[in-house]
Amino acid sequence: MASSISFLLALSLLLISSQLCVAAVHSDVPLVKGLSWNFHHSSCPNVETIVRKHLKKVFKEDVGQAAGLLRLHFHDCFVQGCDGSVLLDGSASGPSEQQAPPNLSLRSKAFEIIDDLRKLVHDKCGRVVSCADITAIAARDSVHLSGGPDYEVPLGRRDGLNFATTEATLANLPAPSSNADTILTSLATKNLDATDVVALSGGHTIGISHCSSFTERLYPSEDPTMDEDFLKDLKYNCPPNSNNTTPQDVRTPNLFDNNYYVDLIFRQGLFTSDQDLYTNKKTREIVKSFALDQELFFEKFVHAMTKMGQLSVLAGNQGEIRADCSFRNSDNPSYLKSNVADFDESKSEL
Repeated sequence: MASSISFLLALSLLLISSQLCVAAVHSDVPLVKGLSWNFHHSSCPNVETIVRKHLKKVFKEDVGQAAGLLRLHFHDCFVQGCDGSVLLDGSASGPSEQQAPPNLSLRSKAFEIIDDLRKLVHDKCGRVVSCADITAIAARDSVHLSGGPDYEVPLGRRDGLNFATTEATLANLPAPSSNADTILTSLATKNLDATDVVALSGGHTIGISHCSSFTERLYPSEDPTMDEDFLKDLKYNCPPNSNNTTPQDVRTPNLFDNNYYVDLIFRQGLFTSDQDLYTNKKTREIVKSFALDQELFFEKFVHAMTKMGQLSVLAGNQGEIRADCSFRNSDNPSYLKSNVADFDESKSEL
């Protein structure tokens, strides 16, 4: 009992402390072949400045878009790697990844922002930076501009030529109703360990969720692992069949910090996949360590993001650099038309 009181006292003191500032750092994660820390140093040296400048404007109008861009990067990387495939529209070959159930709640504005960034970057540098790289940079800036750590992103990804099937998307994106064992098993196949899983789950410290994503914890029976007052508040905001939304972190919903883990300790995690990280003995101590030490959480988050951001990337001559993030170049009428025009001009100069 005494140890529990001491832990909560320490936690309370940390909650009122000022936010820690973390300088941009390189992760110690080895880089996969084809990626580097300065990949665009010559071809587009200002790419990261362009992205950050635009996102500052976007978030000033709607800070909620930060969570949308971060989630977009997660959903891209977990399904056939960080290749921008989630950005592709569907085609005659089938529905896109966006139409798979786990991706239906991705923000439509996030897709627009990525292509807006692509236009800005390509206007400045030409078609030399992939949509996959832009998505990774935008995710990092979404974290940092929301109060989280600033860190270097390895670059050099190429865009994929195909989107994943609905079956593959479902198989690679664990549902919010999944328990910790299911998530650990799923992400272990991607070389992500328990600390990585708990750290990446901390992305839920920003953003909102639709009531439908956790309604099974409210109706028809109430989840006994949920704090009673928290449960009452959720039921008030989320009556049966509601389309309402609620913050994923009740304490600081728009600030990237370690309060997500504090929520879990007080049994105020929104999803089963969140709360079970504290219930499960394999991850409980990691949750507690992050709740007590925000700097440790930031360090492990950067490490895990760098690992995740290199999952099954395409590099070198693989894939392509899309002229529009929503279409493969071979499906893009504007791109094909411009290529024909360039070819005609070159013939006229002969």
